[in-house]
Amino acid sequence: MSGRGVWLRARARLRRFPAALAACGDQAAAYGRCVAAAAAGPAELRRDACLEEFQALRECFARAVRLCPS
Repeated sequence: MSGRGVWLRARARLRRFPAALAACGDQAAAYGRCVAAAAAGPAELRRDACLEEFQALRECFARAVRLCPS
């Protein structure tokens, strides 16, 4: 396998990222709000504090990538 093929596939995936992000704006905003709220204040940010929001964002990205043309 050539190194060039790996980079071509990676670039193709990265080109689809803006469309996927645009399709998942609500989920990204909800995750961002959750992380900001969890990080605010004196308590440390806990692992899995925003797991539900992250999973919703991840599922949305997966759907959007399947629907976006390559």
